[in-house]
Amino acid sequence: MKIARVFLLTLLVLPVVSQSRVRAEQEPFYQGKTIKVIVGFTSGGFYDRWSRLLARYVPNYLPGNPEMVVQNMPGAGGMIAANHIYSVAKPDGLNIAMLSYGLYLDQLVGRKEVQYDVRKLNWIGSPEKSEVLMYMRSDTPFKSIEDIRKASTPPKCGSTGTAGTDYILARLIEETLGAKIETVLGYPGGSEIDLAVEKGEVQCRGLTAAPYFGREPFISWRKRNFVNVLIYGGLKRDPRIPDTPTIYEIFDKEKTPEESRRVADVILRGGDFGRPWVMPPETPAEIVKTMRAAYAKAMADPTMLDEAKKSKLEVEYVPGEELQKLAEKMINQPPAVVARVKNLLGKK
Repeated sequence: MKIARVFLLTLLVLPVVSQSRVRAEQEPFYQGKTIKVIVGFTSGGFYDRWSRLLARYVPNYLPGNPEMVVQNMPGAGGMIAANHIYSVAKPDGLNIAMLSYGLYLDQLVGRKEVQYDVRKLNWIGSPEKSEVLMYMRSDTPFKSIEDIRKASTPPKCGSTGTAGTDYILARLIEETLGAKIETVLGYPGGSEIDLAVEKGEVQCRGLTAAPYFGREPFISWRKRNFVNVLIYGGLKRDPRIPDTPTIYEIFDKEKTPEESRRVADVILRGGDFGRPWVMPPETPAEIVKTMRAAYAKAMADPTMLDEAKKSKLEVEYVPGEELQKLAEKMINQPPAVVARVKNLLGKK
């Protein structure tokens, strides 16, 4: 009788268990879940603005239509966020980070603070590519790179950290063109550096072109000629600043050695990373594939593109697969190039 009762109970429970399992299998992975997007910089900058815009549109193309929340984790030019997404965040499909494009350089030169390997991150996509420039307060005596080179006292440029565009560009100019720049480290984000420039704490900053042309205080600054752009990192001049020479033009004029040009290219062409989203290592391949597909669809969404245009966000979508290859390329450099980059970034 006991066996019969157990058998009968099993028959009654089995359909309930089976139905629950079927429902679980049919439920979209992201249904009812929240994805955290960590931004390695303070709020208000273009890293933050892009992540918040994407966080409103990417979920529309994910199965289950999850919620995305953005959390700022500034510090060390984005390195704190990079270490977190690599070593702390769970590879469960619920953690994403938008990182600085220059983080591969800190890995390349072997900084002890680096806890990540950019080749093992899962690259999702970037909304843009980033050329760099350096602006200088107009009321300083520095009207050109040549003026900086001749100066007895170098200008002070603000920087977020050794992985920041500001620091990297200053070191590149110093190493390849012999123009000394004093870098003040430790600002939590670009907006704080701009405020320091306004107050006169520092006189210059290196940054990507998109924010310079797309947000305050630069829009107002340009109208009242508060700053000048001394150098541009693109292969060709930007028509919005037609009088500003590219670094490559200066190389040609000064007959800069080929090895220095190659080192500069390794650094400047890293701007093709743009403002990338990544997921932790060991995130399941199927989840990475799903996120990349949703990201690509969001980047083609007419409403999102219109909103980006109105916000003066430049769009040049870079797929995650392309970023993955770029990460491999940037790290796998010849020893001679690595040695020069180490010297350039002050890592002996």
